[in-house]
Amino acid sequence: MTAAIPILEARRLTRELPGPVPVTLVRDIDMRVTAGEFVAVTGPSGSGKSSLLYLLGLLDSPSAGDVLVDGQPTAGMTDNALADLRLARFGFVFQFHFLLPEFSARDNVQIPMRRLGVLSAADIRGRADFLLETLGLADHAHKLPEQMSGGQRQRVAVARALANDPAIILADEPTGNLDTKSAETVFSLFRQLASDQGRAVVVVTHDTELAARADRRIHLVDGCIVP
Repeated sequence: MTAAIPILEARRLTRELPGPVPVTLVRDIDMRVTAGEFVAVTGPSGSGKSSLLYLLGLLDSPSAGDVLVDGQPTAGMTDNALADLRLARFGFVFQFHFLLPEFSARDNVQIPMRRLGVLSAADIRGRADFLLETLGLADHAHKLPEQMSGGQRQRVAVARALANDPAIILADEPTGNLDTKSAETVFSLFRQLASDQGRAVVVVTHDTELAARADRRIHLVDGCIVP
């Protein structure tokens, strides 16, 4: 039986900051993530976890190596092509929710869909409301970020990440600023996105207890994957 093509793959991925004394953020990373898989990336501070996630999400360019999406290399793609690929195939969630403070929860969720420009205005609003309802936020759609709790804001950020129905979800310390109950809720959402919806989910976390519940854990030390 032929092995499934990974939805996201890193091949000899290296990121080095140039200078009189070059700094290597990640070195020779090889990894594969398949649809429906939930992967946790762990490691001490400064080990390259966030750098790896930014490379996997095409938010930064490697010094060497390549990232493949759906089996297709991304090295050599134009900035516009990379931006289009990110918008269509990736959803991002960060430690700080980065919601636009002047917009309601609904409006924040609608932004990626408006940028993609595929759905009508009515369908965009309908999908935003559906996602907020799915995440238990139907009664908060009209609220500004400052009117919601930290856990609610992070769930809005998850809804925004899902707006364009991405196949790949990347999250950088998404529970880092949350209380234990809210962190559990958000982490369980990622678990469901992989197991129930078949999305590839990669989460950077310092929480070893939460990481232990992922399908697989990748541990980084000094920019390299270690057992």
